[in-house]
Amino acid sequence: MSNVTLCSQERAMPQMKTVLVLALMAVHASLVLAENSGTRPQIKNVVLIVSDDLKASVLGCYGDLVCQTPHIDALARSGTVFQRAYCQGTWCAPSRQSFMHSRYQNGGEINLGANFQNQGFYSARVGKIYHMRVPGDIIAGTNGLDISSTWTERFNSTGQEAHTPGDYACLNLNIFTDDLANRQSTKMPHRPYVTVVIDGDGADQPDAKSAAKAIEIINEKSASDTPFFLAVGLVRPHYPMVAPKKYFDLYPWQDIQPPLQIPNDLADIPPMGKAKSTSLKSGIASFPDNQKRMWAGYYASVSFMDDQVGKIISEIDRLGIRDSTAIVFTSDHGYHLGEHDFWLKSNLHEEVTRVPLIIDAPGYRPSVTSSPVELVDLYPTLSSLAAIKTPADAQGTDLTPILEDPSYRVRETALSIHNGYALRGDAWTYIRYTDGSEEFYDMNSDPNQFQNLIHDPSVNEGVAEARAALDTRIQQSSLSLKQKKKKKTTD
Repeated sequence: MSNVTLCSQERAMPQMKTVLVLALMAVHASLVLAENSGTRPQIKNVVLIVSDDLKASVLGCYGDLVCQTPHIDALARSGTVFQRAYCQGTWCAPSRQSFMHSRYQNGGEINLGANFQNQGFYSARVGKIYHMRVPGDIIAGTNGLDISSTWTERFNSTGQEAHTPGDYACLNLNIFTDDLANRQSTKMPHRPYVTVVIDGDGADQPDAKSAAKAIEIINEKSASDTPFFLAVGLVRPHYPMVAPKKYFDLYPWQDIQPPLQIPNDLADIPPMGKAKSTSLKSGIASFPDNQKRMWAGYYASVSFMDDQVGKIISEIDRLGIRDSTAIVFTSDHGYHLGEHDFWLKSNLHEEVTRVPLIIDAPGYRPSVTSSPVELVDLYPTLSSLAAIKTPADAQGTDLTPILEDPSYRVRETALSIHNGYALRGDAWTYIRYTDGSEEFYDMNSDPNQFQNLIHDPSVNEGVAEARAALDTRIQQSSLSLKQKKKKKTTD
């Protein structure tokens, strides 16, 4: 694909073609619902693929018409697409700990992999599942915050990251070079704005190595008829956005339009709601073309990651074990790429909290669901699919009833945590920070969250209901955050 323009309106609303396809899939799923409830094949294996820093809205199956993700989209056509899946932590470490323990805060007694091991499964990690510093732990080949009890075996996938030979750019500093010296890397302040265009097929990249190792494990365990839980952590599109040239060629930066901006967009957002990394603070505000290059680098990294997903799934198909293997694809959290002039993660707005979630399990028909779900639900869901018990301290909820009936609801809202809480309902998002400041958005009329309605009298009733709903969720989940004093404002 070349000379394709991504306009802000295309990112701002679902595409008609995509919506129609998803609607038809949902109708088909409802027609075969009775067939779903019959005898299902035994699920012997579970493959969990976790991308890093991947926002849901960038995937084709979630409505993006520019980014090429054919393998993830194919998985979506054969599985259940969760349109409203939300992370609990808004950066790598808390999110990954949360879904690996099915706990909103802190760890549980038995993690996900250990639970599989305790009930007769081989459990392996390839790449990043718990938190690893990217690029630091990837370059060093170290385990980061990994918990060894989770795995029968674990394998790290190393790479040179920003030091990979190729065309390097540090886009917020407007630096372009092929020199290997003085590149932004581990613990350096400008590393989030780095892209590297490399020659070759990318076989030396960590995600390609992870896919190759995953394929090796799948072959070994299927040959020995050993039931397995395999977690594959792919680090792209996490910065530095390193990918072969052919992926960058798919997305000419000149054809990309940055996200829609409106005047005084941030005037109604409280101080705690503003991202630490903004266009102005990072310096990328001075280089509008480089903001487009950031999108091009993100897209290229996503497409490269998608190809690795395709390799893993193709091998499962080739071995003939698709009918006994559940495949799950998700991400730890979303990402900002200039929306509201925000960059990166670690805040409670929709681009960060919403994640892709696709579950393709034998015996369940393809479907699309708008039921709100959370990443803490992964643990009990994977356990249920494999017909093993879930520990009593897990706080998530089994999603298999939604796989059977996409209209089924296991919860009414989705909760995310970072310096406060975001509660996502069907038609609204309510955010309360630890200093007591708030945001409230009508997600039907304002999906991009441009207008904070918290002080609008016309939504007083809705705000009151959202406040009460959040209070209930906090109490039910025994949550607590350190409170901060509310800053004085002059408005």
